[in-house]
Amino acid sequence: MSLTKNDQRLRRSRQTRVRIAIQRVARLTVFRSNSHIYASVISDDGAKVLASASTAEKGVRADFIKGKGGNTAAAAAVGKRIAEKAKAAGIETVAFDRAGYAYHGRIKALAEAAREAGLKF
Repeated sequence: MSLTKNDQRLRRSRQTRVRIAIQRVARLTVFRSNSHIYASVISDDGAKVLASASTAEKGVRADFIKGKGGNTAAAAAVGKRIAEKAKAAGIETVAFDRAGYAYHGRIKALAEAAREAGLKF
């Protein structure tokens, strides 16, 4: 039986989560859909979401053209916002969990913007 594209992505993400759990640091995880991108900082034990940002938020939506939440500029805005929220929550260092997505395009734009805004990973 062949795996669907999403099943393959989830299979890749499981091993990453195991490695991050061993590190015992907060995890910056991302999810992307065709029209939006979401980022969350999750505590090291995985019990609590400490900060979150997405293109569906009102504050971020104003930064880009209406209906264009699925591009690299919008992803960069979310990366900057998640870094600001994480620093406000007292988090400086995180492990980047790309959830099985390739480090390319929107995922890369979000990660680089978060790094530029002062988040270390």
